[in-house]
Amino acid sequence: MKSERPSILILGTRGIPASHGGFETFAERLALFLIGRGWNVGVYCQKEVERVGQRVSSETWRGIELITIEVASEGARATLEFDWQCVLDAARRPGVCLVLGYNGAVFLTWLRLMRRKIITNMDGIEWRRPKWGPAARSWFWLNEWIGAWISHRLVADHPAIADHLATRRPRSAITTIAYGADPVTSAPEEPIRALGLEPGKYLVSIARIEPDNNILQIIEAFRRRERGDMKLVVLGTLNDDIPYHRAVREAAGSTVIMPGAIYDKAVVRALRYHARAYMHGHTVGGTNPSLVEALAAGNMVIAHDNRYNRWVAGDAALYFKDIASLSERIDEALADDLLVARCSKAARARAREAFRWEDVLLAYENEALRQLGATTAAPAPADRAKRA
Repeated sequence: MKSERPSILILGTRGIPASHGGFETFAERLALFLIGRGWNVGVYCQKEVERVGQRVSSETWRGIELITIEVASEGARATLEFDWQCVLDAARRPGVCLVLGYNGAVFLTWLRLMRRKIITNMDGIEWRRPKWGPAARSWFWLNEWIGAWISHRLVADHPAIADHLATRRPRSAITTIAYGADPVTSAPEEPIRALGLEPGKYLVSIARIEPDNNILQIIEAFRRRERGDMKLVVLGTLNDDIPYHRAVREAAGSTVIMPGAIYDKAVVRALRYHARAYMHGHTVGGTNPSLVEALAAGNMVIAHDNRYNRWVAGDAALYFKDIASLSERIDEALADDLLVARCSKAARARAREAFRWEDVLLAYENEALRQLGATTAAPAPADRAKRA
């Protein structure tokens, strides 16, 4: 008897093909992986328009159904409108719903009423981020609680996030699945030379320009003393209407290169691979994708000293607590080639041990299968050919 293909819907990202951030990259990887394993996969994609013409449309990309939702608004309102319309559409479709993030978790109550199975990746502890005001923090806090109780299964990407979620739900409802990254063993030099850089002659930071990522402190520590021909590259969008962004720009001198946000994966890969070290100032959250990707590229890491970063990077990193200690870590990284080589080796080992895409994607598939009441996936096309 022919079995039905299992189905999954992925909600909570701006859509694929990925061009924005970690969740979009993950959604693309998981969708392609599951298509190859015999699943039906739908991914919701956001499209902002002046006036809604066709609220929901779909097309096929590499076997994945891209379900595009039109929203006639901007900013946070557009995100909420998009989340609600995704839920309305998903409630009419079969399969398990994988929700990435909990910022619109209040809408998931409709999915539960319609008896849909929900797995939610709870991301970081958004309401603790200092950039949000009281109203936004209250919204995120409330939705964290709602997401924790409405979802059938919670995914934490870091043991510390799992500990936090265990204050909301029993641990039996929580699983820990980290983020993945591909090993980077080579990269062309042309992309970095186009930015005026030389291999091994720069440090790199790849992050949103926000206070809890310590971007200003990284720049100030780097410029605290003369660094010879070494440069600092800071990737990220800058908006001079934001006071913190103005402060970052004013702190940067001629040795700090700020090319803005770069979404070309080949360029970002080259920037990581040829860097002397990767600077990671994140203080809030779980397993940060950019840090995982730095480990997979064999970067020595200079990271803010907190439980999130220490679990992810382990012995591959030097750790700092303030501008003074960060400046000292930079001194060490620039002076000691053997230390850089040792940290690079440890980074690759840590990436192989804990952050292989295959392990991550299989873990998500198993969670989805459990919600569907199955124990094994439909055979992938290659597997079916072998059995024929």
